[in-house]
Amino acid sequence: MPKNSAIDDAPAVRTTAPRSLWLLGPALVAGVAYLDPGNVASNMTAGAQYGYLLVWVVIAGNVMAWLIQYLSAKLGVVTGQSLPEMLGARLRRPWARRAYWLQAELVAMATDLAEIIGGAVALNLLFNVPLLLGGLITGAVSMVLLAVQSRRGPRHFEFVIIGLMAIITIGFVAGVFVAPPDPAGVVGGLVPRFEGTGSVLLAASILGATIMPHAIYAHSSLARDRFGSAASHAETEAVRTETSRIRRLLTATRWDVSIAMVIAGSVNLGILLLAAANLAGVAGTDSLEGAHAALAASLGPVVATFFAVGLLASGLASTSVGAYAGAEIMHGLLHVRVPLLARRLVTLIPALAILWAGVDPTLALVLSQVVLSFGIPFALIPLVALTAQRRTLGPWANRVWTTVAGVTASVLLIALNGALLWLVLTGA
Repeated sequence: MPKNSAIDDAPAVRTTAPRSLWLLGPALVAGVAYLDPGNVASNMTAGAQYGYLLVWVVIAGNVMAWLIQYLSAKLGVVTGQSLPEMLGARLRRPWARRAYWLQAELVAMATDLAEIIGGAVALNLLFNVPLLLGGLITGAVSMVLLAVQSRRGPRHFEFVIIGLMAIITIGFVAGVFVAPPDPAGVVGGLVPRFEGTGSVLLAASILGATIMPHAIYAHSSLARDRFGSAASHAETEAVRTETSRIRRLLTATRWDVSIAMVIAGSVNLGILLLAAANLAGVAGTDSLEGAHAALAASLGPVVATFFAVGLLASGLASTSVGAYAGAEIMHGLLHVRVPLLARRLVTLIPALAILWAGVDPTLALVLSQVVLSFGIPFALIPLVALTAQRRTLGPWANRVWTTVAGVTASVLLIALNGALLWLVLTGA
């Protein structure tokens, strides 16, 4: 069983393998956020410009992501409420709820922007589709995926997203097997260090693209949708049964988050290693189009096509999850339930407007990461605070070391995102 000394939940209970496997899924869906086009751009640029130097950053980000996503899922499993719902209930003043919703909504829209643009770029690379038309196609396909969630339920939606995750994995990692990285370089990259301001900026970009606010909101909602409310503290036989159920669900959740983070971390590391081994010093690799062209020149059209297919699957899967997160944010904070498909149509407008205006896709991706940096504290701080409260989670509340680990990760991520924001805005 995956264990972490900072995690203090009750001991796991034995379950049969088939039954445990059926409980997996929410973390794999939320984990798609760690494989979006913003991650691809950051890791590809890091490998091309600095070789194996920032391998340790990808691994450290993945470890922090494990803890954060587990806490989000635990909140949904134990309380039967999402993080936005809990915040909506605690922010009693309407203006406070609306202000919080506004920043969260901007974060969700920025996420969607990056993912629609990534899908449009992929279609352009694969089929020479104009970017605006590619954005429309990406949005239309994401609407089909959201229709699956609305009409067939969360389990069918999970199957579709997990299938896309498999395509993403193959697409981005295939090149590593064609041209393997240098083992000594990989080992050297495990030593934490930087080489100048540029490497610090890229490290902040990698972590900023890794821990995304909408993934934190979405995971608690996905866990709630799958498992419903498990909260109850009365001393009855029913509660003893419910306690056993929570224990089993949290055990499955640890497995779910572990599997999702191993996949996401391996793919992100694979992207960096692919660039480090084959694109080091190659000009133009700071854009998705440039990276694709460089891969085609270095490793051939097949690997480049795999990369573009992975990018397309990344855009489709992550934009669907982003739209789901945005709908949950609005419902939890404003108590307004907008149909997913209607919301999808509205949130397409900013991305399509940017594509229509001819804004450079890479610049749009960078700016979207800046907006995401603003939202990190608003998601992380409440999550750690709520999961540390016994009045919220009862016996499932974090122990001291869990809270210390959560606070440490939060402070580090907020500081690095602040550094990213400052470096981008000042041009340092």
